[in-house]
Amino acid sequence: MAMNPSVWVFDTIKKYEGLRLKPYRCPAGVWTVGYGYTRRVDPTKVITTDRAVELLEEDVLSASGVVRALVKIDLNQGQFDALIDFVFNLGEGNFSASTLLMYVNNGDFSKAADEFLRCYHCNCKVLAGLTKRRAAERQRFMEE
Repeated sequence: MAMNPSVWVFDTIKKYEGLRLKPYRCPAGVWTVGYGYTRRVDPTKVITTDRAVELLEEDVLSASGVVRALVKIDLNQGQFDALIDFVFNLGEGNFSASTLLMYVNNGDFSKAADEFLRCYHCNCKVLAGLTKRRAAERQRFMEE
């Protein structure tokens, strides 16, 4: 897969994560900073907007690599973008074990698209933001 994430990925992450320069605990209880960055977060360190953008680029590159490694068939740009956002939000482990990935690799894009709508809980709670994000991912997945 030679394509790169589109602007849609960055805009979507920024929209749903928001920008927080001071570390905070997300709904899952994980220390987070910037645009949803969760690795090696020092809860005492405030970052700059420029650093938040660097961390976002790092995360998108990582999520893109996961999609490239685990998806065994060709994708269009919309499918690729939607899966990057999904991996960014839920992580490699959840994606690698997901029914969504199974359907994608089987080429059953209709069932795969519907799987986005099943992943909107955090700690057994329905979160409105996740419901909207999954709907946006599904819509992007269905675009050419």
